[in-house]
Order: sequence, then C-alpha cells, then structure tokens
Amino acid sequence: MIKKLNNNINFFKTLLYISAFFILLLGALSYRSVSDLTKSGELVTHTYRINVELEQILSYLKDAETGHRGFLVTKDSVFLEPYLNSRERINNNFAELKSLTSDNPTYQSNLKNLNSLINNRLETFKTTLEYENPEDYFDSVKFSNELKKGQKEMDTIRNHINNMIYLENQLLEKRKLDYQSNLVATPLLLFTLLLLTLAIMFLAYLKISKNMKKLNEANESLELFKESANQSEIVSKHGNWTWHVDGNTFNYSDNLYRLLGEQPQSFEPTLENFKQFVHPEDVEQFAHQIEQMMKNVDLPYIYYRVIHKNGTIKHLKAYGKSIVNDDNELILIGTTADITDEITSYKALEERNTELERSNKELSSFNHVASHDLQEPLRKIQTFLSRLEEEEDKLSERGVKYIDRIQNAATRMRVLIDDLLQFSRSNKADKVFEDSNINLLLEAAKQDLAEVISEENVVIKADTFPTIRVIPFQIQQLFVNIIGNAIKYKSKDRIPKISITHQIVDASEDENLNKAKKPFYHKIMFKDNGIGFDNQYAEQIFTLFSRLHNKEEYSGTGIGLSICKKITDNHKGFIKALGTPGKGATFIVYLPID
Repeated sequence: MIKKLNNNINFFKTLLYISAFFILLLGALSYRSVSDLTKSGELVTHTYRINVELEQILSYLKDAETGHRGFLVTKDSVFLEPYLNSRERINNNFAELKSLTSDNPTYQSNLKNLNSLINNRLETFKTTLEYENPEDYFDSVKFSNELKKGQKEMDTIRNHINNMIYLENQLLEKRKLDYQSNLVATPLLLFTLLLLTLAIMFLAYLKISKNMKKLNEANESLELFKESANQSEIVSKHGNWTWHVDGNTFNYSDNLYRLLGEQPQSFEPTLENFKQFVHPEDVEQFAHQIEQMMKNVDLPYIYYRVIHKNGTIKHLKAYGKSIVNDDNELILIGTTADITDEITSYKALEERNTELERSNKELSSFNHVASHDLQEPLRKIQTFLSRLEEEEDKLSERGVKYIDRIQNAATRMRVLIDDLLQFSRSNKADKVFEDSNINLLLEAAKQDLAEVISEENVVIKADTFPTIRVIPFQIQQLFVNIIGNAIKYKSKDRIPKISITHQIVDASEDENLNKAKKPFYHKIMFKDNGIGFDNQYAEQIFTLFSRLHNKEEYSGTGIGLSICKKITDNHKGFIKALGTPGKGATFIVYLPID
C-alpha cells in the first residue's frame, strides 16, 4: 500500500512538472508567435515600399517623357519641368531602394542595371532636344532615329522595372501567406496549449479523486486482509512478531499469544515475558539463539518447546529476517509456527520405516529360503525321479506318464524359483550406477544365451553403444530377458532375427515420452521377426506372472518381462512394447541422460 501511495505522489509530481513545462512552453511559443507575426508584417511593408519606389521611378520617367513630347510639339519650356526634375527625384528613389535592399546582392545588381538604363534614356532625351533647336541645322533622319532609340530604351526600362516588381510581388504573396498563417496559427496554438494545460490539470484532479476513492477501498481491504491474516494464522498455526532494533521493542500478533496458550495481547510483548513459556530444558539454548539474533540482527531457523499453563507441550519453529523501512529504521520480521503435528508425524514415520526395514529383512530371509531351502527338496525330487526313470521298464504305462508329469512340474518349479530370485534382486535398494560399456554387457548377455542362440541359428545385429551410466548387472539381465523372449517366441517358418539399435532422442519429440522428467534419453530398440502379439496386450505383458500363451505351448513363468519393467523403473526410464501378430515384436527401452 505504501509503495502504491509513493507511486501516486510521484505521479502527481510528474503532472506538476508537465503542467509547469507546458505553461513555460505556452509563454515561449506566444512570444515567438508574436515575434513571427511582427516580422511577417514588417516584411510585407518592406515589399510594399520597394514596389512603391519602383513604380515611382517609372512614373517619373513617364512624366519626363510626356513633358519632352509636349515641348517638342509646342516648343513651350514649361513642359520641360518634369524632365529637368526627374533626375533628382529618381536619384532619391534609388537611394531609398539601395537602403531597402542592402542585404540582397541580386537586387542591388538589378538596381545597378536599371540605373544604367535610366541614364541612357535621359541622355537620349538630351540628344533629341539638341536636334530640335531651330537655330541649328535640323537633321530629320537623325532626329527620328533618336526618338525610336528613346522609345526602345523606355520599353526596356519599363520591362526591367516590371520584372523587378513581378519578383517582388511573388515575394509579397509568399510573405502575405506567411503573415496570414502566423495570424491564424498564433491564436490557435495559444488556445491549444491552454486547453492542453487545463486538460492536464483536470487529469490531475480526476487522478486525485480516483486515488482518494482507491485509498478508501484500500483501507477497507487492509482491514479485511488483517482479519484474513489473523484467521490464516489460526488455521496454519503460526504467529508473527517484529523487533524494532533501534527502540528494542517487540510486537506480537494475536495468534502468537494463542501458540503460548494465552489470550491475544494478554501480556506485554517482551523477551522476558516470552521466555517464561519456554521449556526449562530449552531455555539455555533459546537464550543463546536470541543473543545471536540481537547481535547479528538475523534469526535462522530455531526449534524449541513451550509449556502451556495447563501442562501441554508444544514444539515451535521460528525464523526472522531483517529489513530497513522507508524511515531508515532497522526491523527484524519473524514467524513462529507450531510444528507439534509435524514432530508427531515424523516419529510415526520413523516407526513405519523401522517396520519396513524389518519387513525387508524378512523378505531377504525368504529369498534365502527360496534359493536354498526350497531348491534342496526339488533337487531330491529330481534325483529320485531320475532313479525311477532308470527302472522305467518295471513301471506301468500310467506310472511312466505320472513320472513324466512330476518331472515337468519340478522343472517348472525350479524355473519359477530362479525367476522369483531374479525379480527380487531387481527390487533391491543397493543400486550402484556406473559408467558402463554397454557393448560388453550385450556380449555378456549373448554368452549367457549362447547355447540357445546356437541351437536356433539366431542372427543378432546390434549398433555400437556409447558409455551409459547404469546398474551393470541389471542391464545385462535386461538384455538376457528381452533377447531370450524373442528367441522363445520365434516363428516356426523363419530363422530368428533380432535387430538392436541405439539413438539419442529429445523427450519433447517422442510420443512415448510424454511423461518424461529428463530432456534427453537413450533409446534402445529390440526388433524381432517372431510370432508377435496383439497390441491390446502391450501393457499386460509387463505384469508379474502374466502370460499370453498356453504353458504347454511356450514354456516360462511370466516373470521375465516384469523384471525388464522393474529394471527400467530402477533407472528412472521407460519400456514400451509393440506387436504385429505373425510378423514380430518390438521392445523399446528409454534410459535418461543425466
């Protein structure tokens, strides 16, 4: 809650800074807009003045030309007054234009050309006046040529001035547009910034109003949370406490009092008062641990007992961790839990473990009996049966038949005992994992089955295996059982062939490893061309004593594949079976890569 409040304060500060920034920006843009507007007005006036001066020059020339013509027609010198005054007036205009365009080299060059043209025109005026003097010799041809020359010069001047006025008018139009733009944009910009500033201030108001509402809701939530925490402490049997290091004061939650068998806030929360409830045998150790807590401002897990006033003994566990609050105060926050039920359950678990160890010893004794005491009578039975078989000619046909059945039953019993011993060994807890050469283990398994492999002409093809961390004798037993199973259920129509392949697979990409706990596995696949089986029995064949075929047709106890399943479980791996009746079976073993 405090963190959220700090975030809100920071938010308001940010809004304040933004508002101040926009107000300053508003002032700066206002000043700039007014300056731009003033400058645009000055530029428009400047352009108008240039055009007026140019038009004035042209007007003076026209007046001079009109007066010149009037004088030629009337011979009245009054008409020469505009001509006589034109030079001075034009010079004044030129001086003003040079001042107005002093920062424009192009315009200065144009003025220079214009001045040269005007000088030529005025010189032509002077020449025609000389030709017209009646006291002199009058040459009408030269006079006519001078008039034509003057007319051309006047046209050139007029065109030059018109071009200059045209260029200035273009500039004037642009400056008018800029002026209009500034005239329109300035109030709009100022109004927009004003609205934006007001919007930010309104947003701040809404935020404050919203936060006040949230603050009220948060206070209500805190009350509910406090009550919920109290109930949670009661249900979970724990209490909270805080130690303010600087002031050396403690605060206890209500349920911490209840853990001591007292009513909430029934005594002052001090260490001396708390120690009165600690079991006498634990007081010394408890005092030492508290001393360390005050020294290191830290409390690792400690365990002690307390005694209620009614004599009930409770086991408690406490833990503390130091923090520094916003006021830079060092505080140790702690939790104390009632673990009496855990202690009771642990003792009960120890008793069950002791009983389990006793059961394991009894099972070991049974294995010893099965491997020695049970096999000894079987050996005697088979010995006496062999003696009876030697005197088979003295027995009746029924007697021979009975002896045969007894011999088969005794053989099956021996195989069953041997398989049970193998299954029992695969259940043993003393599983020593070693980095093993799997190729050697496979060869050892083939040696164990050498006789039957030779008799059935079995063809076995196997990949080269890497070193794998396994329980060596169990993996060898796995190979023996799977290869032996493939030979036992061979097809009568073809030579048994067994293919053994290896690869490393990604668990996420193999559909058989959807429950895998490791990312990568060794995948060892055994594929034969035997009689196969229906896939609906793919899980059943790994069940202890489970058989899919009649014992008269195929020998066995139904334990071999159960042993394989147990071995893969011991390695935290998986085994899968796939079958096609009449074509063969495939057994896939997955061993995890650590």
